[in-house]
Amino acid sequence: MTLKHDELTVEWFGYATVRLETEDGFVAYIDPGRYGVLTGDWEPDTLGVGHPEPVDYRAEDGDVVFVTHNHHYDSDGIERVASDDATVVVYDGVNTEEIDRDVKAVDDLPYEIRRIGEEDHLTVGDCEAWSLPAYNEPNGPHTRGNGEPFHPKGFGVGFLLSLGGTTVFWPGDSDVLAGHRELEVSLFLPPIGGSFTMDRRESAELAEALSPDLVVPIHYNTFSALETDSEAFAEDVESRGVSVALDEE
Repeated sequence: MTLKHDELTVEWFGYATVRLETEDGFVAYIDPGRYGVLTGDWEPDTLGVGHPEPVDYRAEDGDVVFVTHNHHYDSDGIERVASDDATVVVYDGVNTEEIDRDVKAVDDLPYEIRRIGEEDHLTVGDCEAWSLPAYNEPNGPHTRGNGEPFHPKGFGVGFLLSLGGTTVFWPGDSDVLAGHRELEVSLFLPPIGGSFTMDRRESAELAEALSPDLVVPIHYNTFSALETDSEAFAEDVESRGVSVALDEE
């Protein structure tokens, strides 16, 4: 399924993989790959959950690719979406030596690599990007049994992107943080799966505070720990006077 918002075409492939294209044909991807969402191998843990159908996808049309943290770094996914002259923007904290999957080192990717810090700004072609902290609060609701965050501060980032006159916010794998509410956002892409990120209720509350033009939830139902009721999320957001669309089959 493909959505239109302002001058953007928006497509969620599953997990955190999102494709954004402007009317001028500039293409950005966020956190491409993992769990078979781009290889056609994804299978739900529970039948009937709302999620895009898996596709064997190799468009290689991305002008810029953004990667938020180790868990979302997938060199194969990047190579499936990035064009030959793409720029790949990778958070400074991504360290492939700490990833227990078969991935290429960031510097071995055949693209222009730009590293970004926790609170940085850069421009790639027609896209402006700002990084923001993304983490779970210690002893908060999204931690291990001992209170240790799944995503400690400094482990990852979110991105605020300006594309074709539209501002897009992907918080990354994060709790709702105080600074989030201060942003001006047109398209909000919240994670709603809970467990490792804000859940559907917390995301709905943030959507109300941000008052974007459209909310498209992502990062849910990929596997059992991320399963949630997306229709209940949509009803919750709409009841707060905010438009929402589910990009799922």
